[in-house]
Amino acid sequence: MPRLTADLILSAPSFINPVKDRQLDLRGKLISAIENLGATQDQYDTIDFSDNEIEKLENFPLLNRLETIYLNNNHISKISANLGDSLPKLETLILSNNRLVNLHDIDLLADIITLKTLSLIDNVITKKPYYRLYVIHKLPTLRLLDFKKIKQKERVESTKMFGQPTIIKKGKKGKRAVVQKEQHQKTFTPGEPEPVAPPPKVVTDTPADVLAKKIAIENAKTIEDVQRLERMLKAGKAQEDTPMVDT
Repeated sequence: MPRLTADLILSAPSFINPVKDRQLDLRGKLISAIENLGATQDQYDTIDFSDNEIEKLENFPLLNRLETIYLNNNHISKISANLGDSLPKLETLILSNNRLVNLHDIDLLADIITLKTLSLIDNVITKKPYYRLYVIHKLPTLRLLDFKKIKQKERVESTKMFGQPTIIKKGKKGKRAVVQKEQHQKTFTPGEPEPVAPPPKVVTDTPADVLAKKIAIENAKTIEDVQRLERMLKAGKAQEDTPMVDT
């Protein structure tokens, strides 16, 4: 089976694509593993690995420039850890038509803290209950999932079902959490019956509540909504089931 050698990389076509990114074309080479990408000398914004036989998303050297990877129509069933360290600017990852089966298969993508667009179309994982809400929970930086914009309503539903996401930001000394980690144990496990919401009660606002209300104020559609939400924010107390304003 052909390997992704330095010679193959250096002889592959490259061009400026329609969005004016420098792209390397490695489509349809029958390669089964990602390797030797140091030969690119970090010259590309986009690499296209479509229509190969790659089995695992792994083995990237440090590529500070790379923003987009196409891996549709491969055999990927596993994702390695620490991809964010090698791909610090990756924003778009297309994994359509691969072999990702379980919801937890995508957990390690949370390490890519710049990721905004992800496609998992035509993977078995998309058939799992609560698939979309789970991915939104695990990858809070996403804006587009399967080419559909993530709505604020979906983020709220995801938080209700799985708890507050952990948002990670890269600081001077590496990665660190800058927004609260999950404050409660995960309230729902995929495959179990959906939990029944507890009766509303009065609680003191946490930092997460304050942030959620500020987002709601920004998205409020009437002056009455804004005034009501501002009063709640100042008071510091609210019903747990206070509805958010959807965009």
